[in-house]
Amino acid sequence: MSSANLQRVKPPALRPGDTIGIVAPASNIKRDDLNAGCTALQRAGYRPLYLDSILERDLYFAGSVQRRACELEEMFVRDDVRAVLCARGGYGANYLLKHLDLDKVKSHPKIFVGYSDITTLLTYFTDSCGLVTFHGPMAAKDWAHEDGVDLASWQGALSSTMPWDVALGAGVSGLSDGQAEGILYGGCLSILVASLGTPYEINSAGTILFLEDVAAKPFQIDRMLMQLKLAGKLGEVRGIIFGEMLDCVQTANQGYKLEEVVTRIVGDLKVPVAFGVRSGHVTSRNITLPFGVRARLTVDDARVSLKVLESAVEI
Repeated sequence: MSSANLQRVKPPALRPGDTIGIVAPASNIKRDDLNAGCTALQRAGYRPLYLDSILERDLYFAGSVQRRACELEEMFVRDDVRAVLCARGGYGANYLLKHLDLDKVKSHPKIFVGYSDITTLLTYFTDSCGLVTFHGPMAAKDWAHEDGVDLASWQGALSSTMPWDVALGAGVSGLSDGQAEGILYGGCLSILVASLGTPYEINSAGTILFLEDVAAKPFQIDRMLMQLKLAGKLGEVRGIIFGEMLDCVQTANQGYKLEEVVTRIVGDLKVPVAFGVRSGHVTSRNITLPFGVRARLTVDDARVSLKVLESAVEI
């Protein structure tokens, strides 16, 4: 079933004073970064909570796959936790797919936030449970740095029960004009491509597809987009939004822009295409995007707007 047709489950809204459970489903984390993120969350009016085991290490992972799966399940089932926030991405979330008890997620729908390698879990929960998930700032990354979080979109996505306009800010450009409505969906490009040919393959039909990545060379972005295209994952999308694409250059004087590269691949799809939205790997003010809800993308020459047409949460 496509993401556009699956019945949606909206988690309860986040309120001031709520407890946010912090998890590390992928790479290991540093205590100082975690502490800095928790301090910022407290200043924002929340109560961060994490298990002592979150600082465990197993090679480059945040402990064993069993530890990480149990931690994530516990934060979903705990009555005192209102939202589940990933500490960081890195690598390793794919190990959890066969170990998670999905019924615990389905029966305790909660706000779940992350990006990068966490794309694996965002799309898994959205595709398998119908759960609205959130591509946004993480505790030991963006929350740990000054000006790392776009608070307007965080509150709009996690707390508002009304449609809202995403304030895209400077640096966003249009690559292909048009207007389209669809289900907002996507994440880190390399993680989305890695799902192809597995039981967890992404469902992109009927979506406004968001794609972002970091430190991938233009030819690598080209290759991944072509793989999505050849796999039929771009043929039924309603629109495409690219992220900031941080450090996605070959050389400083390469003589061409990444926008030219991606336009060669997606320009013939006849859908609106935007470039430069700050969500995921960004320089600052990470925008929170809700995956699994209806949105409208409008690209008119250089002007780009994104409106979330329904609330992503419920009272």
